[in-house]
Amino acid sequence: MINEAIFREYDIRGLADSELADPVVERIAMAAAAIYVREGKKEIAVGMDGRPSSPRIKRLFGRTLARFGLQVIDLGLVPTPVVYYAAFRHQLGGGVIITASHNPSEYNGFKVMLGTAALYGDQVKEIYRLAVSGPFPPEAPGGVREQDILPEYMQYILDNIQLKKKLRVVVDAGNGTGGITAPELYRRLGAEVIPLYCDVDGRFPNHHPDPTVAGNLQDMIAKVRESGADLGIGLDGDADRIGVVDNLGRILWGDQLLLIFARDILKDHPGATIISEVKASEVFYSEVRRLGGNPIMWKAGHSLIKKKLFEVNALAAGEVSGHVFFNDKWFGFDDAVYAGARLLEILGATDASLADMFDAIPKVCNTPEIRIDAGDDIKFHVVDEVREHFRKILPVIDIDGARVQFPRGWALVRASNTQPALVVRYEADAPEELARIQAQVDAVIRLALAAAAK
Repeated sequence: MINEAIFREYDIRGLADSELADPVVERIAMAAAAIYVREGKKEIAVGMDGRPSSPRIKRLFGRTLARFGLQVIDLGLVPTPVVYYAAFRHQLGGGVIITASHNPSEYNGFKVMLGTAALYGDQVKEIYRLAVSGPFPPEAPGGVREQDILPEYMQYILDNIQLKKKLRVVVDAGNGTGGITAPELYRRLGAEVIPLYCDVDGRFPNHHPDPTVAGNLQDMIAKVRESGADLGIGLDGDADRIGVVDNLGRILWGDQLLLIFARDILKDHPGATIISEVKASEVFYSEVRRLGGNPIMWKAGHSLIKKKLFEVNALAAGEVSGHVFFNDKWFGFDDAVYAGARLLEILGATDASLADMFDAIPKVCNTPEIRIDAGDDIKFHVVDEVREHFRKILPVIDIDGARVQFPRGWALVRASNTQPALVVRYEADAPEELARIQAQVDAVIRLALAAAAK
């Protein structure tokens, strides 16, 4: 039995011992092989995170791909972006990362690439359909070979990043795979590194490896303040999302960090396009315009943003969740360790501290991402009701849910891509205005939920 619910919008993720038992892993690998063979792909990179279940799953997945004539390049224990690097740099037929990102240790899963594109949406659902019922291609001779690509990956970054002055950085890898690359890379760039939880342990014994949750950053904040570091860099479990704190221990969220990157890129590339998502602050869009850039608001979801980045040839993109994409001196995929190196490069080229850069960002009041339970059968209907209610009286951006534009702020209501929930966020120019907007929109959401439940 294969649980359809583990096939999510952007990846496959479930309980390792039950939902990803060997027979299920084998069928998922057979489905992936069917897609690769159909599309004429030959070489597939496979890597894994540090979870206890990952070696078992990786071995079986690789052997199964090889049964169908594919040449599997086993990259071993690596951050997710290192598999991306292999696929992009060497134009491979695809890649598979055995990871459940920041989920608890009892989970595992797969991020699947076809060529250099991450599969999402209906493509992930096709893997489910094929895993359940085929058809599968004829078996043919293939093979698995191990390759250590980490030295090449590290050297590529070292050849393209320069640190002009000594910086002290706290690195909290959360016991994820970023601990393999980040401390060594930053030291080789010339930084003094204070490592925190950089030994890989897929049980995540110290804190949950999600740098978008403030509680998970508290040890790093304390270490930055105690050590007088210039900044702290936190990584999620598979090192594709970044969290940053400044030298005063204040958190910079993904859209604020992207603005710092955008300012640097626009110095050399006036008019460049920079993409963020519907949850990002209006400050990001107004500041990029003020700096002469072309900001684009797009749908939330790292696969969707990555696709849009290549479509419009944007030089950078990012999400509030900490995915940052560089199409300038890099390949366009999200890599938290590389993003940290770019931030070190920016700080090393100026006398300004990260706190100075943070303080230069105009301040507004906003809420964190709020999740409201709403079944998959009603969440889109609720968003439609909110959109139609406010569209009669206010401008509404509807590229992904409903972002209602109030005179002094905005409210976002969208259906989660990965959970039976609504994702809600509010922003305004003052606390009392934020409270007013939130109360007004919350009332409409409650009415829509109640009507949908009848």
